[in-house]
Amino acid sequence: MTVETLSKPSIDPAHDRDWWRGAVIYQIYPRSFADSNGDGVGDLPGVTAHLEHVASLGVDAIWLSPFFTSPMKDFGYDVSNYEDVDPIFGTLADFDRLVEKSHALGLKVIIDQVFSHTSDQHPWFKASRQDRTNPKADWYVWADAKPDGSPPSNWQSVFGGPSWTWDARRRQYYLHNFLSAQPDLNVHSPQVQDALVAASRFWLERGVDGFRFDAINFAMHDQALTDNPPILGGEGKRTRPFDFQHHFHNQSHDDIPAFLTRLRQLGESYGGRFMVAEVGGERADSEMKLYTQGPDRLHSAYGFLYLYAETLAPALIRQGAALWPGGEGQGWPSWTFSNHDAPRAVSRWARGRDPKAFAEMSLLLLVSLRGNVFLYQGEELGLPQAQVPYDRLRDPEAIANWPETLGRDGARTPMPWVAVAAHAGFSKVEPWLPVDPAHIDLAVDRQERDADSTLNLTRRVVALRRRLPGLRTGDMTLVDAPEPLLVFMRGQGADQVLCAFNLGFEAADWALPDGWRVVEGVNLGEQGALPPMAGLVARRG
Repeated sequence: MTVETLSKPSIDPAHDRDWWRGAVIYQIYPRSFADSNGDGVGDLPGVTAHLEHVASLGVDAIWLSPFFTSPMKDFGYDVSNYEDVDPIFGTLADFDRLVEKSHALGLKVIIDQVFSHTSDQHPWFKASRQDRTNPKADWYVWADAKPDGSPPSNWQSVFGGPSWTWDARRRQYYLHNFLSAQPDLNVHSPQVQDALVAASRFWLERGVDGFRFDAINFAMHDQALTDNPPILGGEGKRTRPFDFQHHFHNQSHDDIPAFLTRLRQLGESYGGRFMVAEVGGERADSEMKLYTQGPDRLHSAYGFLYLYAETLAPALIRQGAALWPGGEGQGWPSWTFSNHDAPRAVSRWARGRDPKAFAEMSLLLLVSLRGNVFLYQGEELGLPQAQVPYDRLRDPEAIANWPETLGRDGARTPMPWVAVAAHAGFSKVEPWLPVDPAHIDLAVDRQERDADSTLNLTRRVVALRRRLPGLRTGDMTLVDAPEPLLVFMRGQGADQVLCAFNLGFEAADWALPDGWRVVEGVNLGEQGALPPMAGLVARRG
């Protein structure tokens, strides 16, 4: 099949207040991006030094995982100061330079806000745990023991074991939906909400363009501390006590949307900053819609539909499309195939097929979906999940549940920049996680020199999304096609594009309809068939 050459972009998202709608956002995990000072850990100056690489992809924005002051029990998602940079990552001046350079390169900057919990080293928690009468006594979730001394409810933490820990100072339990070192904030409290809004304002004043709200559906709980019901029937793999319950009462409270409205109002007061929720759990589908419904809540939300899926099949894509049909008042979805919390998509989905071919097909598919795209660092290189020996694991969940779960370390290993350099150019010393030898040949410098590399394919498909309004913001209509084919249309009228993918293991009979021309394709064969892992985007003409 021949591929048409496209002209320059027909839109300029950088000058559009709604730049985020249909945007491609590149996630940076700072610990693993680039080490500038030789301590084996990535940092903000390292990010700044490599922003040209990110800008060369044609993405609209970067999202930085947490870099705030933290004891690093959960690698930054345990915040001990919302308004400063942890010394391991640099300084506030380093952050300001990162923002300045990003904006000069045309990149928006989105940062994480972790509002469901803090570190147990946060001054707020240190004050709260002193006694039951201090000014911050109710800033966290405290409860008395049951008469027999057991925890106040049967709630289980995500990372294993009860989500309650006893504190001898107050002679009460405190709630932690994650690690015991991550006590849950009492976001029902107006004072806590005021403090969190102030923390967001601090970063808005420094020029950030938006926020990703981590685990935001954990921000409030049932104040009656009602026990969660068990999951009956034993369905699914159970590697943690958390997997045995329906999480109806320790998260997803009805008052969360009102707090999100406060955050949206704050963003609007700064010219309309972008806000996206991360939402996981069994009710994520309805909660994502709830948190983005109407004009006074968040702009977008994403969950774990693709991140935890073991196979990529047409039914999965149809499920995602059905969740967000684009009805009146409905929010805008965001999608990601890989991130710092899930094994990389290539390793989950290729299933013995050529990893490069599969990576490129999945990249074209991702940018063809209706919604925003979150592209995880290394995805543009086609990186597979890294193999991390047990003695090098750092993820507390992976260590606790080894070898039953892959954990998160394999998706967090260092970016390979230079194939022949020590530690692939990430650092001059042994990094905090090892570089997988399988990543060396996929280093940025080698792919830069190869016109047929996954890196250069990424640049083309991101540019394609910018150039075609139907692909960036158009609606999505599924077309009947036999498994394993996935065929859908994006947009309407002159902007309409046709997308077709073979997600299977064998070639499938399929011909491009008359009057359509391929503008981008991967792994294509002769007209009349789609080889396995083939994908294309076409338009009329």
